[in-house]
Amino acid sequence: MTRGRGSSAQARLLRERGEGERVTFIELFFDLVYVFAVTGLSELLLHHLTLRGAAQTLLLLVAVWWAWVYTAWATNWLDPDRPAVRLMLVGVMLASLVMSASLPAAFGDRGLAFAGTYVAIQLGRTGFVVAALRAEPRLRRTFQRILFWFVAAGALWLAGGMVHGVARESLWLAALAVDILAPAIGFVTPGLGRSTSSEWTIEGGHLAERCQLFLIIALGESILVTGATVVSSPLSVGTVTALVVAFAGSVAFWWIYFDRAADVARSVIASADDPGRLGRSAYTYTHVPMVAGIIVAAVGDELTIAHPGGHVTAGVAAVVLAGPVLFLAGHVMFKWVVFRRLAVTRALGILALCALAPVAMVVPPLALATMAMLVLVAVAASDALEVRGSERGAEAQAVQASAEAPEAYVPAPEEASEVPETPET
Repeated sequence: MTRGRGSSAQARLLRERGEGERVTFIELFFDLVYVFAVTGLSELLLHHLTLRGAAQTLLLLVAVWWAWVYTAWATNWLDPDRPAVRLMLVGVMLASLVMSASLPAAFGDRGLAFAGTYVAIQLGRTGFVVAALRAEPRLRRTFQRILFWFVAAGALWLAGGMVHGVARESLWLAALAVDILAPAIGFVTPGLGRSTSSEWTIEGGHLAERCQLFLIIALGESILVTGATVVSSPLSVGTVTALVVAFAGSVAFWWIYFDRAADVARSVIASADDPGRLGRSAYTYTHVPMVAGIIVAAVGDELTIAHPGGHVTAGVAAVVLAGPVLFLAGHVMFKWVVFRRLAVTRALGILALCALAPVAMVVPPLALATMAMLVLVAVAASDALEVRGSERGAEAQAVQASAEAPEAYVPAPEEASEVPETPET
């Protein structure tokens, strides 16, 4: 990012660009509020296990993600160690806490509380960034465009908070469509034109790490939910087995995302000519289904632990299978955007999970959860075997190339004399 000259207060709020821009402690502290948000979303889905409840939960999840990810983008440019930026983050944290507390009843009597805090987060943070970027006129215009779109969407969010039922759902769906559409069309704004991803001069490694940490938040919440459910349930072989299955599923989620692809993808975006494009497509968009998958799977784990040998209802079967499907589908899209190749093992995993649907209603919850977990473990294991096979292949190629070299390396006499003799046995 090119800095304007001068030592204005606005310029001092910007990060100093360098290799390996780090995630600060205040950013990690900020993320703690969103653990509460993920818990609220899980609670909403658990108590409204219908198609309508699932749609409502998804709508609120995207809104929560949008509030969080735009803050991650903002702190990619602004220095969180500056007092003014820290105060802004603390204010967003407080509003996020109120927003998160409103989630379980957002479609009930707390609709205006949710909408009001969401709009306050988006407008307040973006307005602060516009003021802080006076030394960066080109980037500032981008955030002015973003502010315009948040005002447009905010009117719909607030209007939805004032009505009830289908009217609220319709207005909030329209508001969310505006929020999602805006980055895809470059925040085109009357009088300001359209922004291009090349203008979004982010430090790609930092944004990648921030999104990776949000996945850790979601996985941590899923483990918290399973542990709390075991504490409140009668201890039995079925309960303990269900806990082990849920934990193995969480580990498989982590393995699939973090074992290799996360670091490689971070290197790709960090060295990309247009990191803004990857930041929008690979991280802002495709991480939503992965987070959704973890939350849905956590609800399935909770229901399985509570009733491991009970009858599988349509709702239980849906969350047990849909959680892994959403996660794998999100990772297929993520790897396609970053690496431009189809993640075959994940696609096969989705097909295997879909193949379990016919038997989902005739087996106990624990058996269905175990089969879904084994599919995830198989995907993770195939990744590990693929990496090991590629390493062995590279090693074999190196040995063959060395053997076919026209002149093998022979140490000079003075070098050979430095090699210690092997003691006789």
